[in-house]
Amino acid sequence: MQLSAPCRMVGMTAEVLALDYTFTKVDLMAGEQLRPEFLAINPFHNVPALVDGGFALNESRAIAAYLVTKYAEGSKLYPKEAEARAVVDQRMYFDMGTFYKAVADVVYPTMFGGPPAGEKERKRLVEVLGWVDGFFAGGKFAAGGESASLADLCLLATYTTLGATGCTDLAPFTHAEAWLAKMVKLVPNYEKANGAGAAEFGAIYKAKAA
Repeated sequence: MQLSAPCRMVGMTAEVLALDYTFTKVDLMAGEQLRPEFLAINPFHNVPALVDGGFALNESRAIAAYLVTKYAEGSKLYPKEAEARAVVDQRMYFDMGTFYKAVADVVYPTMFGGPPAGEKERKRLVEVLGWVDGFFAGGKFAAGGESASLADLCLLATYTTLGATGCTDLAPFTHAEAWLAKMVKLVPNYEKANGAGAAEFGAIYKAKAA
């Protein structure tokens, strides 16, 4: 689903690598992830999932790393040098376990009809955003280099999802905002791959919050 930041991260990876792919929507709200044909691909019944010939894989970061490794070996998106790759991995794990979680803790209660997030969750999100902003100080990309990596695509999907909700003022995070402007230009077919899905998520959030 384009609503899903992890799905958009994979889509952006495919676009940056100029891969030929087919996007098949799996409507979680309608329970399509529980259909036998999808469970045969991904018994964990979440999105995204990849089918490449006879190979199937889930988990967005694993899928993205696989795509680079198989179809663009040597790409700066996922560097082979051990320390450089470790930093990219660290940023992706940070996105999954810290940044995306902090966003979800603020956004999901409203999104799914619960009480609004409390002050504790909002303060935590601001703290995490400060760390994210620091990644991009000096005009650097997420892993500290001069070119974008898979870490940037992960963080971009999360950051734009948050931005589309309007629930947090992102203007003070000037390094991240400058990085966002660069990334929008760097990702081919950006609106298709990420912008439209983030906007759709934001529209649903705003309707629920109204």
